[in-house]
Amino acid sequence: MEKRSGKPRVTVVMPAYNAARTLEKTYADIPRDLVQGIILVDDVSRDETVEIARRLGVRVVVHIQNMGYGGNQKTCYIEALKDGSDIVVMLHPDYQYDSRLIPQMLAPIIEGRSDMVLGSRIMDGKAREGGMPIYKIVFNRMLTVVQCVIYRQRFTDLHTGFRAYRRELLETVPFLLNSNDFVFDSEMIAQALAYGFRISEVPVPARYFAEASSVNFLVSLRYGIKTLGVMAKYAAHTTGLKKIRQFRLRLKDIVSQHHHAELFRPQPPLEAR
Repeated sequence: MEKRSGKPRVTVVMPAYNAARTLEKTYADIPRDLVQGIILVDDVSRDETVEIARRLGVRVVVHIQNMGYGGNQKTCYIEALKDGSDIVVMLHPDYQYDSRLIPQMLAPIIEGRSDMVLGSRIMDGKAREGGMPIYKIVFNRMLTVVQCVIYRQRFTDLHTGFRAYRRELLETVPFLLNSNDFVFDSEMIAQALAYGFRISEVPVPARYFAEASSVNFLVSLRYGIKTLGVMAKYAAHTTGLKKIRQFRLRLKDIVSQHHHAELFRPQPPLEAR
């Protein structure tokens, strides 16, 4: 990938909600030799998440009202773009994903092989050993298989919360049009594919325990139904049946021109490309 000055600027963003019990452990494992910035966006936590993050020296953005998981990520990526990030790693602060694996998440992007990297808990076949509930494994695999058919791709885990993005992807896909709830993650994958970005996976261990946040069965079911809806819209758009704004517009098209300078890098002249 193109680097402005030496190695790329890597920013870790953490969408947080009541993460006081696990935030410090998650933070401690982040490889600081590779990560230049850490941004935590707090979605109106009812515990000491904000105070702990500030004590750790993390840059904190606090929502004025609860915006939901997807809404939280929108703020994360806007702030990361403003921060001048070349690569953005989305990491849950609940210690469910191993921060020490950030180098593996970065490698496909740094080496120019990928624009988006997913940390797959299924890839190494040890999800159950990590405590992942059986119903989640079955649900994950069934939904991922259907997505692979629709997207004509091969993946093992499209429902992971450990992700890395090349800046150009975040500058392109209109993620601000996405949902504020959990299906935001499914929409990001569909958008990345619709805009021609490359997605790869790296194996990460599943890590389920009492303090780690985990959605219940009903929330998972609603998420699955909404993900099917995302696939339907993707299919309609790519076959020309109906043009969908989420897959047609670019982020610059929906952001006020007064914010362009802080969010988007100027494009070099054509003769310099």
